[in-house]
Amino acid sequence: STQSTWGKRSGMIPQFFILSARGDTIINRDFRSDLMKNTPETFFRNVKLYKGDAPPIFNIDGVSFVYLKKNSLYIVATSRFNVSPSYIVEVLNRMAKVIKDFCGVITEEAIRKNFVLIYEILDEMIDFGHPQITSTEGIKPLIVNEPVPVDAVKSTGFRPSFIPSNTISSTAVQRSVMVTEKKNAKNEIFVDIFEKISVLFNSSGYLINSSIEGCIQMKSYLTGNPPLKLALNEDLVIGKGASGGAVLDDCNFHSCVNTSEFDINRTLKISPPDGEFTVMNYRVTSEFQAPFRIFPYIEEVSPYKLELVLKVRSCYPKETVASHAIIKFALPKLTSTAHNELEKATQSQKADYFENTKTVEWVIKKFAGQTEHTLRTKISLQTSANSFTARKEIGPISMQFEIPMYNVSNLQIKYLRIEEKDTSYNPYRWVRYVTQASSYAVSYTHLTLPTIYSV
Repeated sequence: STQSTWGKRSGMIPQFFILSARGDTIINRDFRSDLMKNTPETFFRNVKLYKGDAPPIFNIDGVSFVYLKKNSLYIVATSRFNVSPSYIVEVLNRMAKVIKDFCGVITEEAIRKNFVLIYEILDEMIDFGHPQITSTEGIKPLIVNEPVPVDAVKSTGFRPSFIPSNTISSTAVQRSVMVTEKKNAKNEIFVDIFEKISVLFNSSGYLINSSIEGCIQMKSYLTGNPPLKLALNEDLVIGKGASGGAVLDDCNFHSCVNTSEFDINRTLKISPPDGEFTVMNYRVTSEFQAPFRIFPYIEEVSPYKLELVLKVRSCYPKETVASHAIIKFALPKLTSTAHNELEKATQSQKADYFENTKTVEWVIKKFAGQTEHTLRTKISLQTSANSFTARKEIGPISMQFEIPMYNVSNLQIKYLRIEEKDTSYNPYRWVRYVTQASSYAVSYTHLTLPTIYSV
Protein backbone atom coordinates (compact mmCIF):
# COMPACT_ATOMS: atom_id res chain seq x y z
CA SER A 1 0.00 0.00 0.00
CA THR A 2 0.99 3.65 -0.33
CA GLN A 3 1.15 4.07 3.45
CA SER A 4 3.44 1.09 3.95
CA THR A 5 5.65 2.24 1.06
CA TRP A 6 6.00 5.67 2.65
CA GLY A 7 6.83 4.04 6.00
CA LYS A 8 9.68 2.10 4.42
CA ARG A 9 11.03 5.13 2.54
CA SER A 10 10.75 7.57 5.46
CA GLY A 11 13.81 5.96 7.05
CA MET A 12 15.79 5.33 3.86
CA ILE A 13 19.33 6.62 3.25
CA PRO A 14 20.11 6.27 -0.47
CA GLN A 15 23.50 8.00 -0.17
CA PHE A 16 26.06 8.63 2.59
CA PHE A 17 29.31 10.57 2.47
CA ILE A 18 31.92 12.22 4.70
CA LEU A 19 33.60 15.46 3.63
CA SER A 20 36.65 17.19 5.05
CA ALA A 21 36.63 20.82 6.17
CA ARG A 22 37.96 21.72 2.68
CA GLY A 23 35.16 19.85 0.92
CA ASP A 24 37.22 16.80 -0.12
CA THR A 25 35.17 13.61 -0.34
CA ILE A 26 36.76 11.07 2.02
CA ILE A 27 33.96 8.46 2.11
CA ASN A 28 31.14 8.12 -0.43
CA ARG A 29 28.72 5.19 -0.49
CA ASP A 30 25.77 5.25 -2.91
CA PHE A 31 23.46 2.52 -1.69
CA ARG A 32 20.76 2.83 -4.40
CA SER A 33 22.44 4.66 -7.33
CA ASP A 34 19.39 6.90 -7.81
CA LEU A 35 21.06 10.27 -7.15
CA MET A 36 23.42 12.48 -9.12
CA LYS A 37 27.13 11.87 -8.54
CA ASN A 38 27.83 15.53 -7.73
CA THR A 39 25.70 15.71 -4.56
CA PRO A 40 28.80 16.11 -2.29
CA GLU A 41 29.90 19.17 -4.29
CA THR A 42 26.34 20.58 -4.21
CA PHE A 43 26.15 20.06 -0.45
CA PHE A 44 29.49 21.70 0.33
CA ARG A 45 28.87 24.67 -1.97
CA ASN A 46 25.53 25.44 -0.31
CA VAL A 47 26.87 24.98 3.22
CA LYS A 48 29.58 27.54 2.51
CA LEU A 49 27.05 30.05 1.13
CA TYR A 50 25.45 30.46 4.57
CA LYS A 51 26.79 33.37 6.62
CA GLY A 52 26.72 31.32 9.82
CA ASP A 53 26.21 27.60 10.30
CA ALA A 54 23.94 25.96 7.76
CA PRO A 55 20.80 24.28 9.15
CA PRO A 56 21.24 20.54 9.82
CA ILE A 57 18.52 19.72 7.28
CA PHE A 58 17.85 21.46 3.96
CA ASN A 59 16.49 20.63 0.50
CA ILE A 60 17.98 21.55 -2.88
CA ASP A 61 16.26 20.64 -6.17
CA GLY A 62 14.25 17.87 -4.54
CA VAL A 63 17.21 16.32 -2.70
CA SER A 64 17.13 16.41 1.12
CA PHE A 65 20.49 16.84 2.88
CA VAL A 66 20.82 15.84 6.55
CA TYR A 67 24.20 16.23 8.20
CA LEU A 68 26.25 16.27 11.39
CA LYS A 69 29.47 18.18 11.93
CA LYS A 70 32.11 16.48 14.07
CA ASN A 71 35.72 17.66 14.38
CA SER A 72 35.29 19.83 11.24
CA LEU A 73 34.09 16.80 9.25
CA TYR A 74 30.69 16.75 7.53
CA ILE A 75 28.82 13.44 7.94
CA VAL A 76 25.98 13.58 5.41
CA ALA A 77 22.97 11.54 4.30
CA THR A 78 20.93 12.44 1.21
CA SER A 79 17.56 11.28 -0.10
CA ARG A 80 14.89 12.10 -2.68
CA PHE A 81 12.22 10.54 -0.50
CA ASN A 82 10.14 12.30 2.17
CA VAL A 83 12.35 11.03 4.97
CA SER A 84 11.79 11.49 8.71
CA PRO A 85 14.40 14.11 9.70
CA SER A 86 14.69 13.06 13.35
CA TYR A 87 15.09 9.41 12.36
CA ILE A 88 17.86 10.16 9.85
CA VAL A 89 19.68 12.37 12.38
CA GLU A 90 19.52 9.52 14.90
CA VAL A 91 20.87 7.05 12.33
CA LEU A 92 23.72 9.44 11.45
CA ASN A 93 24.59 9.80 15.13
CA ARG A 94 24.70 6.03 15.51
CA MET A 95 26.83 5.65 12.39
CA ALA A 96 29.25 8.28 13.70
CA LYS A 97 29.36 6.52 17.09
CA VAL A 98 30.12 3.11 15.54
CA ILE A 99 32.86 4.59 13.33
CA LYS A 100 34.37 6.32 16.37
CA ASP A 101 34.21 3.10 18.41
CA PHE A 102 36.13 1.18 15.74
CA CYS A 103 38.61 3.92 14.77
CA GLY A 104 39.03 5.31 18.29
CA VAL A 105 38.46 8.87 17.18
CA ILE A 106 36.73 10.72 14.32
CA THR A 107 39.36 12.79 12.52
CA GLU A 108 40.29 13.22 8.87
CA GLU A 109 43.46 11.17 9.40
CA ALA A 110 41.55 8.33 11.10
CA ILE A 111 38.92 8.24 8.33
CA ARG A 112 41.51 8.22 5.54
CA LYS A 113 43.67 5.52 7.14
CA ASN A 114 40.66 3.32 7.94
CA PHE A 115 38.56 3.84 4.80
CA VAL A 116 38.47 0.08 4.02
CA LEU A 117 37.21 -0.65 7.55
CA ILE A 118 34.63 2.15 7.34
CA TYR A 119 33.22 0.89 4.03
CA GLU A 120 32.91 -2.55 5.62
CA ILE A 121 31.05 -1.02 8.58
CA LEU A 122 28.70 0.91 6.28
CA ASP A 123 27.84 -2.20 4.27
CA GLU A 124 26.94 -4.04 7.47
CA MET A 125 24.87 -1.13 8.82
CA ILE A 126 22.93 -0.17 5.68
CA ASP A 127 21.32 -2.55 3.18
CA PHE A 128 20.05 -0.91 -0.04
CA GLY A 129 19.47 2.31 1.91
CA HIS A 130 17.71 0.65 4.86
CA PRO A 131 19.44 0.78 8.30
CA GLN A 132 19.93 -2.76 9.63
CA ILE A 133 22.45 -2.98 12.49
CA THR A 134 23.20 0.26 14.32
CA SER A 135 25.08 -0.92 17.43
CA THR A 136 28.79 -1.58 17.92
CA GLU A 137 28.22 -4.93 19.65
CA GLY A 138 26.00 -6.09 16.77
CA ILE A 139 28.54 -5.19 14.09
CA LYS A 140 31.73 -6.20 15.91
CA PRO A 141 31.45 -9.99 15.20
CA LEU A 142 30.95 -9.28 11.48
CA ILE A 143 34.02 -7.07 10.96
CA VAL A 144 37.12 -8.66 9.41
CA ASN A 145 39.44 -5.67 8.87
CA GLU A 146 41.66 -4.44 11.68
CA PRO A 147 41.68 -0.70 12.51
CA VAL A 148 44.79 1.28 11.61
CA PRO A 149 45.91 3.22 14.72
CA VAL A 150 46.38 6.98 14.40
CA ASP A 151 48.00 9.57 16.63
CA ALA A 152 45.73 10.55 19.50
CA VAL A 153 44.12 13.97 19.36
CA LYS A 154 46.09 16.15 21.73
CA SER A 155 44.12 17.87 24.41
CA THR A 156 44.12 21.67 24.41
CA GLY A 157 44.49 21.60 28.15
CA PHE A 158 47.57 21.00 30.28
CA ARG A 159 48.61 18.90 33.24
CA PRO A 160 48.63 20.97 36.44
CA SER A 161 51.13 20.07 39.16
CA PHE A 162 48.37 19.15 41.62
CA ILE A 163 47.17 16.19 39.50
CA PRO A 164 48.37 12.99 41.22
CA SER A 165 50.64 10.48 39.52
CA ASN A 166 47.96 7.77 39.37
CA THR A 167 46.33 9.43 36.38
CA ILE A 168 46.60 8.89 32.63
CA SER A 169 46.33 11.10 29.59
CA SER A 170 42.84 12.03 28.40
CA THR A 171 43.81 10.55 25.01
CA ALA A 172 43.92 7.03 26.52
CA VAL A 173 40.22 6.63 25.77
CA GLN A 174 40.81 7.25 22.04
CA ARG A 175 41.35 3.60 21.16
CA SER A 176 39.43 1.13 19.05
CA VAL A 177 37.05 -1.34 20.69
CA MET A 178 38.94 -4.03 18.75
CA VAL A 179 41.82 -3.86 21.27
CA THR A 180 39.81 -6.10 23.62
CA GLU A 181 40.15 -8.91 21.06
CA LYS A 182 43.94 -8.91 21.33
CA LYS A 183 46.00 -10.96 23.76
CA ASN A 184 47.45 -9.16 26.77
CA ALA A 185 44.99 -6.29 26.21
CA LYS A 186 44.70 -4.07 29.27
CA ASN A 187 41.29 -4.29 30.98
CA GLU A 188 40.18 -0.71 31.49
CA ILE A 189 36.99 1.26 31.83
CA PHE A 190 36.62 5.03 31.53
CA VAL A 191 33.86 7.07 33.14
CA ASP A 192 33.37 10.77 32.38
CA ILE A 193 31.01 13.25 33.99
CA PHE A 194 30.55 16.05 31.44
CA GLU A 195 28.65 19.22 32.31
CA LYS A 196 27.86 22.08 29.94
CA ILE A 197 26.80 25.31 31.61
CA SER A 198 24.53 28.00 30.21
CA VAL A 199 24.63 31.26 32.17
CA LEU A 200 23.27 34.72 31.43
CA PHE A 201 24.46 37.74 33.45
CA ASN A 202 23.37 41.35 33.48
CA SER A 203 25.97 44.13 33.40
CA SER A 204 26.11 44.24 37.22
CA GLY A 205 27.25 40.62 37.37
CA TYR A 206 23.95 39.20 38.62
CA LEU A 207 22.58 35.93 37.25
CA ILE A 208 19.52 36.26 35.05
CA ASN A 209 19.28 32.66 33.91
CA SER A 210 21.35 29.50 34.41
CA SER A 211 21.19 25.79 33.65
CA ILE A 212 23.36 22.67 33.43
CA GLU A 213 23.13 19.92 30.82
CA GLY A 214 25.13 16.96 32.07
CA CYS A 215 25.81 13.33 31.30
CA ILE A 216 27.71 10.33 32.63
CA GLN A 217 29.58 8.78 29.71
CA MET A 218 31.32 5.42 29.76
CA LYS A 219 33.69 3.55 27.45
CA SER A 220 34.55 -0.04 28.26
CA TYR A 221 37.65 -1.98 27.24
CA LEU A 222 36.75 -4.93 29.48
CA THR A 223 37.10 -8.46 28.16
CA GLY A 224 33.72 -10.14 28.04
CA ASN A 225 31.84 -6.98 29.04
CA PRO A 226 31.11 -8.05 32.65
CA PRO A 227 28.22 -6.37 34.52
CA LEU A 228 29.09 -3.23 36.48
CA LYS A 229 27.75 -1.45 39.54
CA LEU A 230 28.02 2.35 39.64
CA ALA A 231 27.16 4.21 42.86
CA LEU A 232 26.41 7.94 42.98
CA ASN A 233 26.37 10.18 46.05
CA GLU A 234 23.59 9.23 48.45
CA ASP A 235 22.46 12.84 48.97
CA LEU A 236 21.45 13.02 45.29
CA VAL A 237 17.86 14.27 44.89
CA ILE A 238 15.78 14.11 41.71
CA GLY A 239 13.06 16.71 41.27
CA LYS A 240 12.84 20.41 40.55
CA GLY A 241 12.57 22.51 43.70
CA ALA A 242 13.87 19.75 45.97
CA SER A 243 16.70 20.22 48.47
CA GLY A 244 19.80 18.08 48.95
CA GLY A 245 23.54 17.86 48.34
CA ALA A 246 23.07 17.45 44.59
CA VAL A 247 19.70 18.32 43.06
CA LEU A 248 18.81 17.31 39.49
CA ASP A 249 15.62 18.47 37.77
CA ASP A 250 15.27 15.25 35.83
CA CYS A 251 17.33 12.43 34.33
CA ASN A 252 17.11 9.51 31.90
CA PHE A 253 19.14 6.34 31.45
CA HIS A 254 20.57 4.14 28.70
CA SER A 255 18.64 0.95 27.95
CA CYS A 256 21.51 -1.15 29.38
CA VAL A 257 21.07 0.41 32.84
CA ASN A 258 19.05 -1.35 35.56
CA THR A 259 17.63 1.27 37.95
CA SER A 260 15.94 -1.14 40.42
CA GLU A 261 18.23 0.05 43.26
CA PHE A 262 18.54 3.68 42.19
CA ASP A 263 15.71 5.01 44.39
CA ILE A 264 17.01 3.04 47.39
CA ASN A 265 20.76 3.71 47.45
CA ARG A 266 21.52 5.63 44.20
CA THR A 267 23.18 2.58 42.63
CA LEU A 268 23.03 1.68 38.94
CA LYS A 269 23.54 -1.83 37.56
CA ILE A 270 25.02 -1.68 34.07
CA SER A 271 25.45 -4.32 31.36
CA PRO A 272 27.89 -2.33 29.22
CA PRO A 273 27.69 -2.61 25.43
CA ASP A 274 30.80 -2.36 23.27
CA GLY A 275 32.19 1.10 22.69
CA GLU A 276 31.15 4.46 24.08
CA PHE A 277 27.69 5.05 25.52
CA THR A 278 25.86 7.54 27.75
CA VAL A 279 24.84 5.97 31.06
CA MET A 280 22.73 8.90 32.20
CA ASN A 281 21.62 12.35 31.01
CA TYR A 282 20.52 14.98 33.51
CA ARG A 283 19.48 18.62 33.73
CA VAL A 284 19.74 21.27 36.45
CA THR A 285 17.95 24.64 36.46
CA SER A 286 18.04 25.39 40.19
CA GLU A 287 20.49 27.95 41.58
CA PHE A 288 24.17 27.01 41.59
CA GLN A 289 27.52 28.73 42.02
CA ALA A 290 28.65 29.90 38.57
CA PRO A 291 32.37 29.15 38.07
CA PHE A 292 33.07 32.68 36.73
CA ARG A 293 31.61 36.13 37.36
CA ILE A 294 31.95 38.81 34.68
CA PHE A 295 31.91 42.54 35.57
CA PRO A 296 32.07 45.15 32.74
CA TYR A 297 32.56 48.88 33.40
CA ILE A 298 32.84 51.74 30.91
CA GLU A 299 34.49 55.13 31.21
CA GLU A 300 33.78 57.98 28.80
CA VAL A 301 37.18 59.67 28.49
CA SER A 302 36.03 62.18 25.85
CA PRO A 303 33.21 62.45 23.29
CA TYR A 304 35.19 60.18 20.95
CA LYS A 305 37.04 57.96 23.40
CA LEU A 306 35.70 55.16 25.59
CA GLU A 307 37.49 52.83 27.96
CA LEU A 308 36.01 49.41 28.78
CA VAL A 309 37.25 47.72 31.96
CA LEU A 310 36.41 44.01 32.06
CA LYS A 311 36.94 42.01 35.25
CA VAL A 312 36.56 38.23 35.31
CA ARG A 313 36.62 36.42 38.67
CA SER A 314 36.86 32.64 39.23
CA CYS A 315 34.70 31.21 42.01
CA TYR A 316 35.91 27.60 42.16
CA PRO A 317 38.54 26.21 44.63
CA LYS A 318 42.15 27.46 44.52
CA GLU A 319 43.57 24.07 43.59
CA THR A 320 41.37 23.91 40.45
CA VAL A 321 42.65 25.45 37.22
CA ALA A 322 40.57 26.21 34.11
CA SER A 323 42.24 25.84 30.72
CA HIS A 324 41.97 28.09 27.67
CA ALA A 325 39.40 30.58 28.87
CA ILE A 326 38.39 32.79 25.93
CA ILE A 327 36.38 36.01 26.39
CA LYS A 328 34.97 37.71 23.30
CA PHE A 329 32.99 40.91 22.85
CA ALA A 330 31.97 43.27 20.09
CA LEU A 331 32.95 46.96 19.89
CA PRO A 332 30.91 49.81 18.35
CA LYS A 333 30.54 49.75 14.56
CA LEU A 334 32.16 53.17 14.27
CA THR A 335 35.30 52.16 16.18
CA SER A 336 38.40 53.73 14.61
CA THR A 337 41.07 51.98 16.70
CA ALA A 338 41.19 49.87 19.87
CA HIS A 339 44.09 49.15 22.20
CA ASN A 340 44.10 46.40 24.84
CA GLU A 341 46.00 46.61 28.13
CA LEU A 342 46.55 43.53 30.31
CA GLU A 343 47.74 43.33 33.89
CA LYS A 344 51.47 43.33 34.49
CA ALA A 345 53.33 39.99 34.52
CA THR A 346 50.62 38.10 32.64
CA GLN A 347 52.55 35.47 30.72
CA SER A 348 49.64 33.15 29.94
CA GLN A 349 47.32 35.86 28.57
CA LYS A 350 46.87 37.73 25.34
CA ALA A 351 44.24 40.09 23.94
CA ASP A 352 43.71 40.89 20.25
CA TYR A 353 41.48 43.37 18.42
CA PHE A 354 40.15 42.22 15.03
CA GLU A 355 39.38 45.28 12.95
CA ASN A 356 37.42 43.47 10.22
CA THR A 357 34.83 42.17 12.70
CA LYS A 358 35.20 44.93 15.34
CA THR A 359 35.68 42.32 18.07
CA VAL A 360 38.16 41.70 20.89
CA GLU A 361 39.34 38.23 21.92
CA TRP A 362 40.99 37.77 25.32
CA VAL A 363 42.68 34.40 25.93
CA ILE A 364 43.71 33.19 29.40
CA LYS A 365 45.50 29.85 29.08
CA LYS A 366 45.51 29.05 32.80
CA PHE A 367 42.83 30.52 35.08
CA ALA A 368 43.42 29.47 38.70
CA GLY A 369 40.59 29.33 41.21
CA GLN A 370 39.77 32.28 43.49
CA THR A 371 41.62 34.75 41.26
CA GLU A 372 40.62 37.79 39.20
CA HIS A 373 41.93 39.12 35.90
CA THR A 374 41.34 42.51 34.30
CA LEU A 375 41.43 43.77 30.72
CA ARG A 376 41.31 47.45 29.70
CA THR A 377 40.22 48.21 26.15
CA LYS A 378 40.71 51.80 25.01
CA ILE A 379 38.32 52.60 22.17
CA SER A 380 38.71 55.51 19.74
CA LEU A 381 35.57 56.38 17.79
CA GLN A 382 35.20 57.97 14.39
CA THR A 383 34.30 61.67 14.44
CA SER A 384 30.80 60.92 13.13
CA ALA A 385 30.09 58.57 16.06
CA ASN A 386 27.84 59.35 19.00
CA SER A 387 29.34 58.12 22.29
CA PHE A 388 25.91 57.43 23.85
CA THR A 389 24.88 55.22 20.92
CA ALA A 390 28.34 53.62 20.70
CA ARG A 391 28.19 52.65 24.36
CA LYS A 392 25.09 50.58 23.70
CA GLU A 393 26.82 48.72 20.87
CA ILE A 394 29.45 47.19 23.17
CA GLY A 395 28.71 43.50 23.70
CA PRO A 396 27.48 40.87 24.05
CA ILE A 397 30.34 39.51 26.14
CA SER A 398 30.73 35.74 25.84
CA MET A 399 33.09 33.28 27.49
CA GLN A 400 34.35 29.79 26.70
CA PHE A 401 36.32 27.57 29.06
CA GLU A 402 37.02 24.05 30.24
CA ILE A 403 37.60 23.10 33.89
CA PRO A 404 39.06 19.61 34.44
CA MET A 405 38.31 17.59 37.57
CA TYR A 406 35.49 19.93 38.61
CA ASN A 407 31.71 19.87 38.30
CA VAL A 408 29.10 22.37 39.38
CA SER A 409 26.16 20.06 40.14
CA ASN A 410 28.02 18.20 42.95
CA LEU A 411 27.11 14.88 41.32
CA GLN A 412 29.82 12.43 42.39
CA ILE A 413 30.76 8.82 41.67
CA LYS A 414 31.25 6.95 44.96
CA TYR A 415 32.53 3.74 43.42
CA LEU A 416 32.57 1.61 40.27
CA ARG A 417 32.66 -2.12 40.84
CA ILE A 418 32.97 -5.05 38.48
CA GLU A 419 30.52 -7.76 39.42
CA GLU A 420 32.95 -10.56 38.59
CA LYS A 421 33.39 -13.62 40.80
CA ASP A 422 37.01 -14.14 39.73
CA THR A 423 39.09 -12.27 42.32
CA SER A 424 42.07 -12.06 39.95
CA TYR A 425 39.99 -9.95 37.56
CA ASN A 426 40.90 -6.42 38.68
CA PRO A 427 40.63 -3.94 35.80
CA TYR A 428 41.76 -0.33 35.80
CA ARG A 429 38.96 2.17 36.47
CA TRP A 430 39.38 5.80 35.44
CA VAL A 431 37.00 8.62 36.39
CA ARG A 432 37.13 12.16 35.03
CA TYR A 433 35.05 15.32 35.63
CA VAL A 434 34.90 18.06 32.98
CA THR A 435 32.94 21.32 33.06
CA GLN A 436 32.56 23.37 29.87
CA ALA A 437 30.76 26.52 28.80
CA SER A 438 27.79 26.01 26.54
CA SER A 439 26.50 29.59 26.49
CA TYR A 440 28.19 31.85 29.04
CA ALA A 441 27.49 35.50 28.43
CA VAL A 442 26.57 39.01 29.49
CA SER A 443 23.49 39.65 27.38
CA TYR A 444 23.50 42.55 24.90
CA THR A 445 19.93 43.49 25.87
CA HIS A 446 20.99 43.70 29.51
CA LEU A 447 24.29 45.48 28.85
CA THR A 448 23.40 48.92 30.18
CA LEU A 449 26.93 49.44 31.36
CA PRO A 450 27.76 51.51 34.45
CA THR A 451 29.35 54.70 33.21
CA ILE A 452 32.23 56.55 34.89
CA TYR A 453 32.83 60.08 33.64
CA SER A 454 36.39 61.29 33.94
CA VAL A 455 36.91 64.79 35.24
